Amino acid sequence: MSFVQKWLFNALFLSIAATPAATAYAKSSETQALPAGISFIEQVKADNPSEPVIPYRKYTLDNGLTLVLHQDKSDPLVHVDMTYHVGSAREDEGKSGFAHFFEHMMFQGSEHVGDQEHFRLITEAGGTLNGTTNRDRTNYFETVPANQLEKMLWLEADRMGFLLGAVSQRKFEIQRDTVKNERAQNFENRPYGLVYERLGEALYPREHPYSWQTIGYIEDLNRVDVNDLKAFFLRWYGPNNATLTIGGDFDIDQTLAWVNKYFGSIPRGPEVKKAAKWPVKVDSDRFITLEDKIQQPMLMMAWPTSYNGAEDEASLDMLAKIIGGGKNSLLYQDLVKPGKVVDAGAFHDCAELACTMYVYAMGQSGEKGNLKTIRDQVTQVLNGLEKRGVNEKELEERKGMVEANAIFGLQSVSGKVSQLAAYETFFGDPNYLQQELNNLRAVTTHSMEQAYMRYLNGHPSVTLSVVPKGKTQLQAAKPNFTPAERKLPEHQKIADEQLDIRRPVDNFDRSVMPQPAKPVEAKLPDVYEFSLANGIKVLGTKYLETPTVELQLILPAGRRFEPQGKEGLAALTAAMMGEATEKSSAESLSSKLDVLGSTVHFNSGLYTTTVSVTALAKNLPQTLAIMQEKLFSPAFSETDFTRLKAQAIEGAVYEHQRPNWLAAQTTREVLFGDTPMSQPSEGTKASLESLTLADVKAFYQQFYTPNGADVVVVGDIKQAMLTKELDFLAKWQGKPEPKLSKFTLPKEGKQTIWLVDQPGAPQTVIRLARQGLPFDATGELYQTQLANFNLAGNFNSRINQNLREDKGYTYGAGGYQSGGREVGLSVFYAQVRANASVPALKEFIAEMKKMSQQGVSDQEIDFMRLAVGQKEALSYETPAKKAQLLGQMLTYALPKNYISERNEIAATIDKATLNAMAKKWFNPDDYQIIIVGDAKTLQPQLAELDIPVKSFTPTK
Repeated sequence: MSFVQKWLFNALFLSIAATPAATAYAKSSETQALPAGISFIEQVKADNPSEPVIPYRKYTLDNGLTLVLHQDKSDPLVHVDMTYHVGSAREDEGKSGFAHFFEHMMFQGSEHVGDQEHFRLITEAGGTLNGTTNRDRTNYFETVPANQLEKMLWLEADRMGFLLGAVSQRKFEIQRDTVKNERAQNFENRPYGLVYERLGEALYPREHPYSWQTIGYIEDLNRVDVNDLKAFFLRWYGPNNATLTIGGDFDIDQTLAWVNKYFGSIPRGPEVKKAAKWPVKVDSDRFITLEDKIQQPMLMMAWPTSYNGAEDEASLDMLAKIIGGGKNSLLYQDLVKPGKVVDAGAFHDCAELACTMYVYAMGQSGEKGNLKTIRDQVTQVLNGLEKRGVNEKELEERKGMVEANAIFGLQSVSGKVSQLAAYETFFGDPNYLQQELNNLRAVTTHSMEQAYMRYLNGHPSVTLSVVPKGKTQLQAAKPNFTPAERKLPEHQKIADEQLDIRRPVDNFDRSVMPQPAKPVEAKLPDVYEFSLANGIKVLGTKYLETPTVELQLILPAGRRFEPQGKEGLAALTAAMMGEATEKSSAESLSSKLDVLGSTVHFNSGLYTTTVSVTALAKNLPQTLAIMQEKLFSPAFSETDFTRLKAQAIEGAVYEHQRPNWLAAQTTREVLFGDTPMSQPSEGTKASLESLTLADVKAFYQQFYTPNGADVVVVGDIKQAMLTKELDFLAKWQGKPEPKLSKFTLPKEGKQTIWLVDQPGAPQTVIRLARQGLPFDATGELYQTQLANFNLAGNFNSRINQNLREDKGYTYGAGGYQSGGREVGLSVFYAQVRANASVPALKEFIAEMKKMSQQGVSDQEIDFMRLAVGQKEALSYETPAKKAQLLGQMLTYALPKNYISERNEIAATIDKATLNAMAKKWFNPDDYQIIIVGDAKTLQPQLAELDIPVKSFTPTK
């Protein structure tokens, strides 16, 4: 996925299978006795193990709450999801951002759960948690060891039934500041961050709820008070507008009893009618322009289409893939491959009320990125589809990949629960995956062509030109559309007596928190190991929950082996390995992989390049044959090199404009000086421009070698079969294992503030950093990480509670200690609102000084032991997590029981050791301070701190 695609969308396409089967699932009736107040609806079982069916039982409570249960006893964990059918689409004009704002408030405690206790209790249980809001729903979820399920149900029920008694004006003000910081960080201080806000305003009339973004407008948040928020909760947060979905290792009868106990007495809320579909049309082409602090102009075109669940939705999804999904897409072939644009693609963004087809293209930095020319080229590609049409081969390739994605999507309990919850919320059917499966199987070339004619061909669109500030000459056309002025209704204050508070009536004491059952035991994967004939080490583990295999070939070909001045060579070589071979074009290989539902990717890192393979078990031999061809027979064509080099340069330009990149690169240069560790991972513009095809060939010949290589395998394959399939690697001969060049780290000088100017920035990036320790699994680095847990290593840490929850300076603050083979880092960080920059820095210094001088409390040690000791139950569920574990074991020659050793250290480390680590590593005077923000306003403020300030420009 390109750097533009990573930013533009996350998982906008559902994972849907495409291979027909006679019977994928069977429904059955419930025979067990149920608690009074719970009704059984249906049960779905998986009858065909090769089909992506998620088994479940569905119930309803008398108060309208829907309950969906999915048992999966493969790991000792449970995932709990509470989805409320309310998002920003339910907001009133003038009260945008309420749904998302309320998501924040739901973590601030309830009548029987103290302030900040929700996060603390789940972290202490070894769990993870979060909440998300989109246009149509808000969900809250946690993954915890299985013995913690009752406590999770108690927590979720308390904030559903008893939240308002704990909501205060102060909490309201703090979270409003947090949301403002979130908007500044993720929208206003991010390149291209306001794209979707501008497009929404141009696509939809002001009264349409999709005309504003989920984050909302600041002026709306500023004019409301705590009672507006309470009224929103009372309207939408009743059990009859919610779905509780539980997946994992639990007892069904016991879970039903707990759900009934904690949720059954919560009164129904107002009735919620299903929202009417509201697709829109634009009457003529609309052109708008956004001037931004960017260097690469970007074009985005948008056509209104249908709505989620419409008959032609699947055809539109597949049409987007034909237009702009992958190397065989029209936009890639006609625009990206010839080098006319840096990147281009298409995706169909579908929501409950309306959907949109997006097509984007990013131009080169400088005057070459003329969006009028680029729009003409994009339009020519789209218009040509009318005559060209879609062929069967293209359609089958896309269906093959979608089939595989559906199966890979069943690898985690959280993924399965999320799908069940979404399907129930929007379609009233947790098994709607089967309907989507049928819809996709029904897609034909004709239905895609019909969708193209119905929505795109000749139909008006919205065109957004994103151009560098002051360079409107690069826009696609002069703006001809201005959204209607926002006419905000007068704010009507809501009095306390107007709030109709609903209180549950119970026959038990809710203030008594449930205690967990006996601790669960983490199931560490059983590992096998052997060596191939040429010495390649293989470490593997069986995974039988899905018929899939994940394989990684780890080569000693990372950035540390790049010649000086050739930074970026490892990444460019890896990119070239994904292109044509001596036998096949890149397009033909991509087609074969799509049909198989497989992937083969080359990715470079600091020390290694990893060849990652994913495949359905039945298709592993064919997939490995493609991997073999790519690995041993790269074509290294001059044409591919020229294009990829240009893309690498533009990718670096894109990265180097982000505030967090500026902070990270300044950190590297300040701490590591002129050593190889100071170089940006993507290279500099100068180093990338110096690269030649001969450099790539030489790097490949020298460092793509079996000597020093490792293989990690997780999946549904026996060791004997694996040995046979890897025979082509066993016969591989190459150069000797490379040796790392030596370097000496510079001595860290006197504490200095390194100020990187970002004129007019609404936020400031703050980093305190020092050199750290290389990696060790059980030594001083790990002990320091344990000491940091309560300072900056979790949501309830001192620093985050201070800067986010108490002061409202930031969306989030934290710190970490990381180590690699040669060096390490200790970093504390936050992105704060600009007018709080110096106060926030003072708080960092104060908290670090206090920890280094006074150490941790007994209560904090107990919290750390519980949280760290139990989280291992969640650590090895998916193949990707297992592969990560095995890869780390190979990289650092770790014993198979090293996790047990770490758990023992966490359980027994004493206070004196933790305090010694804090004293040694958290003294703020030992840290360099990196500030990225508006230097004009920051310089005089920073001068008050009696710390030297130096202006700094990181190498780009």
